[in-house]
Amino acid sequence: MVWQIIQESAGYQQIDETSTVQNHPIGTRVEAYDETYGVGEFIYLKGVASTAVGDGVVYDEYANTTTRSVAASRGPAAIAMSANVASQYGWYQIFGAAVVKAGTVAAAGNVFSTATAGTLDDAAVAGSLWQGARFKTADGTPAAGFAVAQLSHPSIDGLGA
Repeated sequence: MVWQIIQESAGYQQIDETSTVQNHPIGTRVEAYDETYGVGEFIYLKGVASTAVGDGVVYDEYANTTTRSVAASRGPAAIAMSANVASQYGWYQIFGAAVVKAGTVAAAGNVFSTATAGTLDDAAVAGSLWQGARFKTADGTPAAGFAVAQLSHPSIDGLGA
């Protein structure tokens, strides 16, 4: 994936990079284009320990935090675009076709958080449905342990089964 920021990109941190320096205000949003995945929207956030590329997270712009999603997570959700660990800053995808860390999933399935931090699955877990997300591919596409999910400003609100 080579995401290119669409708006004037001078000075923007690259979508797939992490930085120990905060380069933009938390919550900054940009659109970017990838030849394979099309247009996506990304939000700039502070990282959390053990974050890997493709991890599902929940975030709180007010508290300036991200947390790798698990079954009991609540809040707006996004996908990490880099290994953006604690005390670092990077981009998280909130709209468009996103490569996500996934269990065994089927195309067109619902997206749920799991007991494994950051990993998403289509197996129903009560209260862990990602509203505004659906798997587009089965696991293994584009690589083992990953799938493509379509995001539309997802959130986990404790509903759905």
